[in-house]
Amino acid sequence: MSAAMDRALMALTLEKEEKPFEMPDLPGFCSNEKNKLSLKMSTLIWRMPRKWQKEGKCRGVALSQERFQFFFDNEHDLLDVLEKGVHTCNEWALAIERWVEEPPDDYLQFIPLWVRISNIPMNYYTKEAITALGDLVGEVKEVIFNPLKPQTQPYERVLVSFNVANPLKMSRVVNTKGRRPVTIHYNYERIQKRCFTCQRLNHEHSLCPLEVRRRKNEAFVRRQAISRELKLNKPVLNEDDPLFGVLREVQSRHSWEVECRKCCNDRE
Repeated sequence: MSAAMDRALMALTLEKEEKPFEMPDLPGFCSNEKNKLSLKMSTLIWRMPRKWQKEGKCRGVALSQERFQFFFDNEHDLLDVLEKGVHTCNEWALAIERWVEEPPDDYLQFIPLWVRISNIPMNYYTKEAITALGDLVGEVKEVIFNPLKPQTQPYERVLVSFNVANPLKMSRVVNTKGRRPVTIHYNYERIQKRCFTCQRLNHEHSLCPLEVRRRKNEAFVRRQAISRELKLNKPVLNEDDPLFGVLREVQSRHSWEVECRKCCNDRE
């Protein structure tokens, strides 16, 4: 091997530093204009256009195993989808937002939910009181309440911005002046699947951290019980003991005894 080749091999490194690639700032490379009419979501890209009744008007692109992006031909179709509120796929709620070039920290963290509030005290059928009850679930965006029109349903509807990291509130005890506490009930429109242990929307009951922790604790208790049982049943006589194999042990949780067996010939 020549000296020049030897020096070249010695100069090799496994961690070769490369300069960052500069993406060309040209119209054909950037998709900002197209992204303005897109949605990012976790769902099957083939199912949602049909559910939205937008077949042929939008197309989906898979970004990862959890996120997809939808491109709409017209802005009014995109707005129509957003204004319908929360959407579901396989009965699970989806977080949908319009694409932005610099997404905020809470991007895809909130979903619009229509909430039905029932068992409201008769003296508190006001827009202010209903708004306060809705704020217990999420930030109220709209209240469907008109005291001048007939009320035919036993509930009032409010639109809230709900944080998907929080559990759904099914009820809330409310104290009113001079009266007994009242339990207010919440029902969520278009919400189907959720964890029935913690009431969150992002996992099934079997995958709930509370359920996983409970199963681990139960398994730990079982292992502890088995370990104690094995210790109680541990032989008292070792193999090197002269009586090992001659005496049979009968050991219980609180006491033990040995039972002799005949080990010699009958006497004449």
